[in-house]
Amino acid sequence: MDTRTIRRTSVTLPELDRQDLYLSHVTSLEGGRGRVAEFSFAGAELRDLDLADTHLLDGRVTRLKAQRTRLAKLRVDSVEFAGCDLSSPRWTDSRISRVVFRDCKLMGAAFEDVTLDNVLFENCKLDYSTFTRVRAAGPVIFVKCSLREVTFTAADLRAVLIDDCEVRLTEFDGGKRRGLDLRGNDLSQLRGLSSLKEIIIDRDQVPELAEALTTELKVTFGEDLQGG
Repeated sequence: MDTRTIRRTSVTLPELDRQDLYLSHVTSLEGGRGRVAEFSFAGAELRDLDLADTHLLDGRVTRLKAQRTRLAKLRVDSVEFAGCDLSSPRWTDSRISRVVFRDCKLMGAAFEDVTLDNVLFENCKLDYSTFTRVRAAGPVIFVKCSLREVTFTAADLRAVLIDDCEVRLTEFDGGKRRGLDLRGNDLSQLRGLSSLKEIIIDRDQVPELAEALTTELKVTFGEDLQGG
């Protein structure tokens, strides 16, 4: 079983190259009876991608480009998304398991009431996205991703690792954080530090958190005041 491991966190990856699996090319992700299995969907350029009450199982989605994306009540198991460009996708009331997003642009994405379990985001652009009431039921790794101005609201991130990512103005608002691993990132411009109790960092990141806290509290230093 293929895995991706960073420090203490291991994500189980989809097994799409096993000998007993043949991926058939499909021209749509809308399958009969709401199920698409053992598939390859590649190179499509769509104005609208609307999927609801659909199960995607054992497949690859490659170089998909969509101007508008709405995904609701979707179940995704053992699927790889590679080189996709989805403009401001809205993903709600769904479960994503054993899934990889690699080299994808998901700018302005809105994940709401989504459960993640063994999910890897690698080298993806997620700037300006929101994760609202998202729950990491199993390990989730963000590695080499851009998470600028991403907001995590009321999210359960206890099984999440964020490594070597751009987290400028990334904000945390409520939720559960115990065990969230933020090692390997520059934390100096994080927001919502009061929500980051019991996270994991390295000792040399303490000054970065102090800088972020100083900014968040709008501290004025006495030596900067005229007249002392």
